[in-house]
This record gives sequence, structure tokens and C-alpha cells, in this order.
Amino acid sequence: MGQPSFAASNAVIYLTYGAFLVVGTGIAWTMRNQSKGEFLSANRTQTALPLALNFIASALGSGILFAYPQLATIAGVQGVVVYALSSGLPLFVFAALGPIIRRKCPEGFVLTEWTKQRYGIITALYLGAMTLLTLFLYMVSELSAVGQVVSLLSGLNGLPVMIVQCIITTIYTSLGGFRISFITDNVQGAMVLGLITIATIAIGVEVKIDTSLIESSGLTKPSLLGWQLLYILPVAILTNDFFLSSFWLRTFASKSDKDLWLGISIAVAAILCIVTLVGSTGLISVWANLVPGPDPENPVDGAVAFFSLLEQLPAWVVGFVLVMSVTLSTAAFDSLQSAMVSSASNDLFRNRLNVWWIRLGVVLIIIPVVVIAIRAPSILQIYLITDLLSAATIPVLVIGLNEHAYFWSGWEVVVGGLGGIFTVFLFGTVYYGNAYDGGRLILLEQGLFAEGWGAFGAFVAAPVGGLIWALGTLALRLGSQWVYAKVKGQRFTALDRPSAEGVGVPHEIDVAQEDDNVTDAGVEEPSKGKEGGKFV
Repeated sequence: MGQPSFAASNAVIYLTYGAFLVVGTGIAWTMRNQSKGEFLSANRTQTALPLALNFIASALGSGILFAYPQLATIAGVQGVVVYALSSGLPLFVFAALGPIIRRKCPEGFVLTEWTKQRYGIITALYLGAMTLLTLFLYMVSELSAVGQVVSLLSGLNGLPVMIVQCIITTIYTSLGGFRISFITDNVQGAMVLGLITIATIAIGVEVKIDTSLIESSGLTKPSLLGWQLLYILPVAILTNDFFLSSFWLRTFASKSDKDLWLGISIAVAAILCIVTLVGSTGLISVWANLVPGPDPENPVDGAVAFFSLLEQLPAWVVGFVLVMSVTLSTAAFDSLQSAMVSSASNDLFRNRLNVWWIRLGVVLIIIPVVVIAIRAPSILQIYLITDLLSAATIPVLVIGLNEHAYFWSGWEVVVGGLGGIFTVFLFGTVYYGNAYDGGRLILLEQGLFAEGWGAFGAFVAAPVGGLIWALGTLALRLGSQWVYAKVKGQRFTALDRPSAEGVGVPHEIDVAQEDDNVTDAGVEEPSKGKEGGKFV
């Protein structure tokens, strides 16, 4: 029962990585001569089932083995259900908004491209910075998580595993780009579904629950934290998904809107099942008397609940879970890696870099990721900042999708996003009674599951404050333009609806007429009338 031997663990882990290296590199080698556009994206090429497997692989990672069981030991059944729904259902936003954004920006492949077209270069750079920061921290999180999982399941040092994973994914993603990540995610997504089924059956057969603990644990009852998470988690996860260009790349890769809706629907159903099963292991661990139940006076780290449960299972089952963990992590990591490169190429260099420089970027980005992941236990708290940044920025950004809001500019988006974060500081200062703790609330140093109303208030202050600052900016901008027009004796035109081809206005693009502006990257080059003045 429990841990497999060191030799068996090494064999399972490195044979799995070896298989991904052979398959990934073999397929990528056939793509080595693809164009820059094909390296960065795969617009309108994928049907529903591959999309579903890709969204599954991209949405999950080895970190789910910590987060979901931990929340279950704190917020019980209510927490598991809320977390599962909050993880899966937000993906429908890509099915709903993807076709709209693709019609407005048919040559784009990430959200930043539409942002540049709609709001201008400054807002696009702002969103690009948020996107790259989020992807970077997700990569650090994933690498740290797989190292910890391997250590807990096998007793091996996690650092070599982290390095090997980086080397393998870097080799095949630098050769094949986004398309190879898409193909390997199909394989990895299918493997995860099979492995989670085996692990679920084994847990159901081997683990004995003490039914007398179910009622006394209190995990079947609603709690204040559970009700708070009913708001916090959907806002945090939904808005943060907008920053993940790995999802946008797959959205634009759908062959049709029907394929996109069907693929995401399948993915959501699978994700709901997977994360609910994983989260339930936290409940089972408590009810099997393997970890203590919730106790405010003596809190226990429920992050190890899943691994406490595995100690009761045969070594071969743990071996399967090792394979599942490595598969989950590799799938998530290569998706983030390819998305990071595609986003950086588009957002920072406007896709003008030679493909070999882009491949070099795949290699170079790994170095700081590994360095920071090694220190992740003390640094990963910064990861939560992106949740607040997205909660403050995304609501004011998506207003521009409404064509009736043609007067909404990049000033409102940037000032609103930054103002939302400042509002969190103001709320924290008032709530805790001092500016120091108000500043700490921006970092969410106590996490999302701490007692009190701090985290809840922060996720209310960010979007509400962002909208208030944005509306104030709009009023100030329009007021200034009105005064200027009166002083100059000119007509006030700030609220005039621009023409369909006007600067900074969402509009349908006739692809046939834009062919002359399309580079070998498959991305529209800046053309007259689409760049200047959008930010003001």
C-alpha cells in the first residue's frame, strides 16, 4: 500500500516524459518548415473534439491536486460545488465572445489584437503586460506544483523533474510552436480522462469511510466562506481567464462557431466531472479519518488531503496518479509556454520577429521560470495579484464590445483598471484601519480562504472601483473636450458616432480587401486609419 519504490517511480516519471519527448519531437519535426503564422496560431483549423480535449488539457494542471481537496476540507461540499462550477462554466465566455471578436478582428489570434484595433496601442500594451505576467506566474505555479506532487507521491527530489519537464516541452514547442502544443494536448487530454477514471474506481474500492464522521465534520453544511466564494471564485476565475491567451489561441483555432460551442460544451462537462472528483477526495479524507476536519482554532493544511488518501491505495494506483500528474502538468505547461511566445510576439513585436528569434524566446523564457519556481512557496502569493488585476480591468475592457459604447476609449480602460486596484487599497485601509494592511490586501497575503470579509471586499472593490474610476475618467474627458470646443468656438464632436471605418471603432473587416495588409505571420499589419489617435 502507498508509495511505489524509487526505481519504479523514476521509471514511471521519466518513461512518461520520454514518451512525450518522442511523440512531441517527432510530430514537431514534420512542422519545422512551417511559416511564422502557422508557428504562432492555427486559425480556423480545428473541429469540436480536438478543441474539447485542448480546453480540458489547458484548463487543468497538477495544481488541482492541491487546491480543490484543500478547499473541500475548509468549505465542504458547498466549496467543492462552487469551485467546480466556477472552474468550468466561465469557459462558455469564449464560446459567446469568440465569434464576436473574430468577426471584428479576423486576422487576430489573441485578445490583445482586438484591444489594439478597438482602443489603440497603449491599451493593447497594458493588456499585453497583464497577459504576459499572468502566463508567467501560471508557468511558475505549474512547475512548482509538479515538483511538489512528485515529492509527495514518490519521495523523489522534485527539482530534476521540473528541469526535465522544461527541457522536453521547450524542445518540441520551439520546433512546432502552437500547433504542436495543440496536437500533444489532444493526447494528454485523452490520457487524463482515462487515468482519472482508474484512480476514481480505486479510491471507491479501497477507501473505507466512517459514516459517523460525515455529520460531525460539518462539511455537508453551508458556511460563511462558502457563500463568499459563491461570488469570489466566479469573478476571479472568469475575469482571469481573459488574460490566458492559451484559451484565446484555441478559440480562434476553431473551424466554425458551431465547433467552438460544441467543443467548449464537452470540455466544460468533462472539467466539471474531473474537478468535482478531485475535490471530493478532500471530503473523503476527512470522513475516512485521514486528515482532521475544519477547526478554526487548530487549522490543518488540507492541501495534502489528496496525498493522504493515496497512502491507503496500492502502489500501482499511485503509479497511475504519477503518470496523470506528469501528463496534467506537461499539457498545461506546454500550452502556457506556446501561449507566452505567441503573445509576446504579437503584443511586443507586432509579429515582425523572424521565426528563429521566436524559437529562441521559447528557450530563454524557461530560465527565469525555473529559478522562481524553486522559490515558489514564498513567491506564489503574487500569483493572486493577477486575479485582482483582471477583476478590475476586464469589466471596463469588454464594454468596448458593445457598439453603442463607441465613445468608450482606452483612457477609461487603463485608468479604470489601475483605479480598481487603488480602490482595493482604499477598502483595505478602511476595513483594517491602517494603510499597511490595506496595501497587503492587494497582495491577498492571507489567501482567498481566510476568515473575515477582506478577500470578499477586495473582489467587490476591484470591479466596482474600476467602473467608477472609468466613468469618472469618461466624464472628465468628455467635459474637457466640451470646454475646449466652446473656447475654440467649434462644434462638440466627441459623442458623434464615427463611420464604420472610423478610428478605434469596432467594425467588420472585409478580409478580401485586407489581403494586402496580411504578412506571412497571418497577422494584419498596421494600416492607415487604424492606429493613431485611438487612445485619446
